[in-house]
Amino acid sequence: MDVGTETRRRGADEAEGPAEDGGKRVRGHGAQTVYEKLRRSILDLSLAPGSPLDEVSLAAEFDMSRTPVREAMVRLAAEGLVTTLPNRNTIVSPIDFIRLPVYFEALTLMYRVTTRSAAVHRGAGELSRIKTLADAYADAVERGDALTMIEVNREFHVAIAEAGGNPYFTTLFTRLLDEGRRLLRLYYSSFDDHLPRQYVDEHGAMVAAIEAGDAERADQLAAAHAAQIVRQIQSYIARDAAAGMVLTDR
Repeated sequence: MDVGTETRRRGADEAEGPAEDGGKRVRGHGAQTVYEKLRRSILDLSLAPGSPLDEVSLAAEFDMSRTPVREAMVRLAAEGLVTTLPNRNTIVSPIDFIRLPVYFEALTLMYRVTTRSAAVHRGAGELSRIKTLADAYADAVERGDALTMIEVNREFHVAIAEAGGNPYFTTLFTRLLDEGRRLLRLYYSSFDDHLPRQYVDEHGAMVAAIEAGDAERADQLAAAHAAQIVRQIQSYIARDAAAGMVLTDR
């Protein structure tokens, strides 16, 4: 790319975006566009774990300079979705299947402790938000919108953690939920994105236990909810691995 083309693209990147009242364009919209499109592709696994991400190629694809692409990559790296290797190449972050058992252990514990704590400490405003997110999740399931399911599921469980009032729990659980978004995509894929209603009802049961202030019931429901998610993901991964086996007579 020649210098003149790069300069023109940089100017366009800085100028593009929704117009404000005075006709001025919002700066940084280019980076937001790249971020949203790449993030969606990573989360729905159309960009497979380990796929290379080349700034020059992406800049050409989006018809932008490398600056907004680089900004988008920084945001994706902060979310753990892309990784920069020692040779400075960037790839879609791999899913570490070797560490899944300890990940699932931590995830299950945080489902339980945050739901239990919310049943004890939730306020009226926090309960209202949890209910709203439960309804939004049910709507996404009804529409078979897997990516919205992933996003709303995260917000639902983060809201429960926040209602528990322990910021350390909230921080850890949020991190685990963020790390597991692509695993959740596998979970929904195992149902062809048509999640059985019984799993939506599990959210409703947890909300009811939280509203009733029943910590023991909330704990039990959260443990069962986590267990069925783990089982389904493990079963899906095992089926996928078996399907890829090469069998010989030896």
